[in-house]
Amino acid sequence: MDVTAGSIHWLYLFFVGAIIVLLTLRRDTTIACLLGIGAIGWIASGTASGAVGGLFNSLIYAIKELSSTILIISIIVAMSRLLVATGINEIMVSPFARLLRTPAMAYCGIGLIMMTVSFFFWPSPAVALIGAVLLPVALRVGLPALGAAMAMNLFGHGIALSGDYVIQGAPKLTADAAGIGVAQVMEASVPLVIVMGVATTVAAFWLMQRDRKTGAWRDGLVQPGAGSLFGAPEEGGADARPEEAGDNAGKALPLAAKRAAAIAIPLLFALDVYLLFRLDLQGGDATALIGGTAALIVAALSLLAHRGRGLERSTTYLVEGFTFGFKVFGPVIPIAAFFYLGDSALPALFGDSALPAGSHGIVNDLGALLAHSVPVSGAVAAATLAAVGAITGLDGSGFSGISLAGSVASLFGTALGHGTDVLTALGQIAAIWVGGGTLIPWALIPAAAICGVSPFELARRNLKPVAFGLVVTTIVAIFLL
Repeated sequence: MDVTAGSIHWLYLFFVGAIIVLLTLRRDTTIACLLGIGAIGWIASGTASGAVGGLFNSLIYAIKELSSTILIISIIVAMSRLLVATGINEIMVSPFARLLRTPAMAYCGIGLIMMTVSFFFWPSPAVALIGAVLLPVALRVGLPALGAAMAMNLFGHGIALSGDYVIQGAPKLTADAAGIGVAQVMEASVPLVIVMGVATTVAAFWLMQRDRKTGAWRDGLVQPGAGSLFGAPEEGGADARPEEAGDNAGKALPLAAKRAAAIAIPLLFALDVYLLFRLDLQGGDATALIGGTAALIVAALSLLAHRGRGLERSTTYLVEGFTFGFKVFGPVIPIAAFFYLGDSALPALFGDSALPAGSHGIVNDLGALLAHSVPVSGAVAAATLAAVGAITGLDGSGFSGISLAGSVASLFGTALGHGTDVLTALGQIAAIWVGGGTLIPWALIPAAAICGVSPFELARRNLKPVAFGLVVTTIVAIFLL
């Protein structure tokens, strides 16, 4: 293929570098992304009006690409709010409480339950589903509140979110940016997620036990009531949860109905998982099955719990879910819009003439150029992806920068001639472990709030285990390339 790069390639590379610098400085990248889209659009269209219109259309393109992901997250959160309001969540996890008899069992038990629930509900809602019930049990057997928060973070926001095998939001973002299939990314991520999870969680528990024996442990407790899992809405405000607004759904729902729902909901999702494998459903089809099941649960439980007000309350839960979804993915849209230009969005928005003849996309062209000009090894590529992923996670989202990780993985994979899937998975894991809720203090608020600990102390305790896990996982990725 033609490996020459034109001005549009170097401009794209310049803005990628600028975005990385801003992420390193912990500054917002939205303006840089919008400027990059406008500048590239100007060159691609040749007119200022084309650049301005292309900027808006690129955002539309990104929203279309992300719409299924935003929708599934919103519906899952709506369902989790409903389960918390009705008290069904307490019954769902209560059978596991009797198994937690030692600090080690409590740490692993909370972590594994959190991980399992997070695969279906996402970590932040999962904290609400299990934290309030299992935390008192963990404290009674000697696990500190900070240790419980660590388990929730590392197993939920770390292992479950970095793999995201059920909802598939993370692998879709990285796969789209890398120009490969979602299934490829998920398959490549399995050994890396396992290595990262085992290395990090074992190291965290060992360090906690060591520091407790030597007296270096600090519980990091804050004043109870200082935080709230879902924020602190004003009384009677639009964001108030239904039970706070005077409709006590938890008490209105009979105990027998709660128990039936607590059994039926896991069975429904277990059936979904069976159908995913039985019918070989992946990507959008898998998301649709999980999302449709959650939406039906919201509708049925709203009518059952709120009776005459069920129609209105179902809307309230969905509004809360969509508010959460767009709040989380709002910063992602401009970033994704920019990085989609490196693959399929540019010719789709500005026509095939936007790129030189023989071009295979900006990222592929740059990768081919790199392969012909600079010797690239697997070790260099893996270390670079781990660093890029970690840097993109510094904004505390974990998701806003994984499109960049996918684009860089495509570039190095093209240069190496193989390994794009492994590099993409590595970048995804690094970005989400750093920014998805294990290291950045403002991303730790859900688990920290429900455990009553300082998010800054929680981030400090997670730092060494996560850094150790990233080093080990990067080394393993080098051998998998």
